[in-house]
Amino acid sequence: MSQSIQITPEDILHQAKISYQLPILIEGILARKIIISTATEAGITVEPEELQKAADNFRLLNKLITVEDTLNWLEKYNLLVDDFQEGIYINLLSGKLAEHLFGNQVEPWFYEHQLDYRGAAIYEVILDDEDLAMELFYELQDGETTFFEIAQEYIEDKELRRIGGYRGILQRQQMKPEISAKVFVATPPQVLKPIITSKGVHLIRVEELNEPELTNKLRFQIFSDLLTEWLKKQVDVAKVDITD
Repeated sequence: MSQSIQITPEDILHQAKISYQLPILIEGILARKIIISTATEAGITVEPEELQKAADNFRLLNKLITVEDTLNWLEKYNLLVDDFQEGIYINLLSGKLAEHLFGNQVEPWFYEHQLDYRGAAIYEVILDDEDLAMELFYELQDGETTFFEIAQEYIEDKELRRIGGYRGILQRQQMKPEISAKVFVATPPQVLKPIITSKGVHLIRVEELNEPELTNKLRFQIFSDLLTEWLKKQVDVAKVDITD
């Protein structure tokens, strides 16, 4: 027989404390309050139709097609409809605030940090055994096997195995430094010598390197990066008063 266990807000706060997650929660709370107060001072608002459109896009992106899908999702995350809408509202407000603060800084930032936004299309297999990784590397060099065959044999994740270990187009900041340092000096298509990180031994095929273009998608990412950097500075100097 399953046991019914009651969880109170005090339990959640206590768990955050004893699992050392409270600083992360506090940082998130500060960031939200700073965004709201700064946007209010700047006269930035979100119109109801903007909120509705963003909510519809969120549901579509998360495959919440029916009302039942949405209700189940809300229950999973213990959210009320108002909580859901508030989250959408904060995201919209953050985007508008980023444009307000950094609208004229995107292009200079892009040209100054172009290397950070270069992309690499890679295939990857992570192994536990360095000797095995080296053996497979030399077999690839000699044409005795293919990267796809290695992926089929050594990748446990079903979906990743199905696509041969393809990780997509990743940017420098999405990789561990020891990996990006090798990937972005490769001559595609090239299989890199095994790279050891805390996750294991990485066997990587660099399919291609892409030079960045200032697309709308990248412009949005730069806004997000600039806002994140700005918020971190604001949070670091904020005075926090936690009341009981």
